[in-house]
Amino acid sequence: MPVAAPARADLGATPLIIEAEAERGQAEGTIRVRNTGNELLRVRVYAEPFIYDRDQGFQTVSEIPNDLAPYLIFSPREFEIQPRSERRVRLAIRLAPSLPDGEYRTVVFSETLAESDGDSGVGLLTRVGTTVYVRKGELSPDLAVDQAQFDVETNQIELLVRNIGTASVLPEIDWTLSQQGNQIYGRTFPFGTVLADSERLVPIFIPSEEQGPLASGEYQLTGKLTWGEGDRQQVAPFSTTVIVP
Repeated sequence: MPVAAPARADLGATPLIIEAEAERGQAEGTIRVRNTGNELLRVRVYAEPFIYDRDQGFQTVSEIPNDLAPYLIFSPREFEIQPRSERRVRLAIRLAPSLPDGEYRTVVFSETLAESDGDSGVGLLTRVGTTVYVRKGELSPDLAVDQAQFDVETNQIELLVRNIGTASVLPEIDWTLSQQGNQIYGRTFPFGTVLADSERLVPIFIPSEEQGPLASGEYQLTGKLTWGEGDRQQVAPFSTTVIVP
């Protein structure tokens, strides 16, 4: 979930991801904004373009070609939330008829309006984000593993996953690390969104209590990426070599 410098932990929002298919250029969604604290919160809602940088992960940016924000209407935009309660924000998407088929995205932030901290006089802001993807036309993801590398600074393996498809996806990875036929560690987990026509580095985390720092040498990383449900489930197996210096 995109969260920017939280100063207080009593603001929350669900869901974290909204995916919708545009029907005749229109789609809808709802975000539930929660106040889990004991004081009244004043909140505003707004949207920003975002990317998933290969190395840095989620980042907001000034513009992207397929920004959904110009076609998104919030109701309400500003509101108050009583303690221990929630408000619903309705999203209405109206895509322009001239837009080409494709996936349009934005992150919708719910942000507390600035309040003064009585002790320090510093304004406190918290925002929580919901990423929104709206697809126009017949679109689908297509994943593959390009390579694996070892990051000496973090002492972990990173897997480069590429999406050459036309839709973003949140896949699951099932991996096993072995050396000379002996399995060292394995795990299955969902690792985050891979945007359409993009790539992302996935950290292969090995708990230190399970296995100390990897010794220098050659390792084999095998497994599969899985996405979709039921009859539409897709699987992309991979097998790659990792060199630990």
